[in-house]
Amino acid sequence: MTRRDLLYKWLIYALGLVPVWLLDAYILPRFPILGVTPVLLPASVVAVAVLEGAHAGTGFGLGVGLLWALTYPGSHGSRVFLLALAGMACGALAQYALSQSLVGCLLCGAGVTALLSLQQMLLLLLGGAAQLPSLLQVAVPEWLLTMAWTPLVYLLFRTVFRRVGGTRLA
Repeated sequence: MTRRDLLYKWLIYALGLVPVWLLDAYILPRFPILGVTPVLLPASVVAVAVLEGAHAGTGFGLGVGLLWALTYPGSHGSRVFLLALAGMACGALAQYALSQSLVGCLLCGAGVTALLSLQQMLLLLLGGAAQLPSLLQVAVPEWLLTMAWTPLVYLLFRTVFRRVGGTRLA
């Protein structure tokens, strides 16, 4: 791919992220289910990493993590690092161990969402802000909702992947 093709490709991926971000930040929080809303930005990182591989997943995770840390109140910088790491791990897993498909995306998404929830719960537990049963009452429904939305996020980015001329890595 030429430099121009790469710029076009990642511009289209960034434009594909806009509706996911709008849903995640502005629309879904207005309609909570069981008192929680899904977390779609990590699902976006996982979808792109599964489709594009470890290197691209790392870069996309870095960008999405930066967006998440800068635009969400109460966010912290560790999300930049964690999403870049998640993109790298999911891309490598999909490329070498799992399949670059919806199944691979769901498996990786389940793990990433669980690890991010665990990180958030540990921060709140160590800070004395909440007890474990209360945190689990939020984390489990949030994980389930995120997993329910993950196929839609994957389909969006698979469409982008096909549009920009992506090829399977394996």
